[in-house]
Amino acid sequence: MTERSPAPGGLALVEALVNTLDIESGADALDTPEGRARVGVTEGEAEGARALRESLRAVLLAHAGHPPHREVPPLGELLAAAPLVVTVDPADGSAALAPADGTSLRARVAAAVAEALVAGTWTRLKACEAPDCHWAYYDRSPAGRGRWCSMQVCGARAKMRRYRSKGA
Repeated sequence: MTERSPAPGGLALVEALVNTLDIESGADALDTPEGRARVGVTEGEAEGARALRESLRAVLLAHAGHPPHREVPPLGELLAAAPLVVTVDPADGSAALAPADGTSLRARVAAAVAEALVAGTWTRLKACEAPDCHWAYYDRSPAGRGRWCSMQVCGARAKMRRYRSKGA
């Protein structure tokens, strides 16, 4: 729930999808046409997008060293239904992995994950450790050990709780 710059490349889609749910308020952007448009899904695809979102959140929590907040379908199983193909640009010979079906959210997420794996950026996309947040963010810290989506909000709250617990 912060004003960080978006994740690079295709990870911006993954980050946007995970951040369609504000855990603290319970507001789900997938309930609105604008929110669904942000990640490119229809009303009929929203339920599948929610399952994918929570599987992604569980993986992003694992990237940050935390257990999932609830039981979810394994991300690998969800993405297995979205095969990728190798595309080669005839002009410059560059190659990329692209969704075989082109437009489904699962296929676009699978392509984004593959792109991030190749680039070495996949594990930099994390979920905030604050239990009332779990907002997705791209960890740009030099050591890659960011813990919160925002030091000013979630980080400050955690430090204040820790400080107060020492005084009790």
